Amino acid sequence: MTTVDPVSTAATGTSLYTAASSRAPKQEMDGEMFLSLLVTQLANQDPSSPMDTNEMIAQTTQLATMERLTAMQTQQTEAFSLQMRQSAATLVGRELEYTDAAGVTRTGTASSVSFAGPVPLVNIDGAAVALDLVSAVRS
Repeated sequence: MTTVDPVSTAATGTSLYTAASSRAPKQEMDGEMFLSLLVTQLANQDPSSPMDTNEMIAQTTQLATMERLTAMQTQQTEAFSLQMRQSAATLVGRELEYTDAAGVTRTGTASSVSFAGPVPLVNIDGAAVALDLVSAVRS
């Protein structure tokens, strides 16, 4: 018995039976997705019993609320980041205590702070220490 190889296109070398995904599905509910669902619901509703006006207003209100909460979350994240930066900047010149990767408690003076990453790095006697690893501050 002879086996037959699947047919493939000459240009791409892919099988006719495997379709490429057009886009990755969204993992988060955002305003665009919510609005798309609402439009789809309106387009596919039963013409003999259309969506109730109160239901439409409720869904629109939910969309506005969700967008506002998303904006507040972004602002809260930015405020927290700014607070971490301000706290790290006040540590320059002070004696700090931290636990290194080996689990040893070390003490040193902060000479500078780097804001390059998501968590500020405090330079303590030549060692770059994440702000959240600082366990004590002394004057």
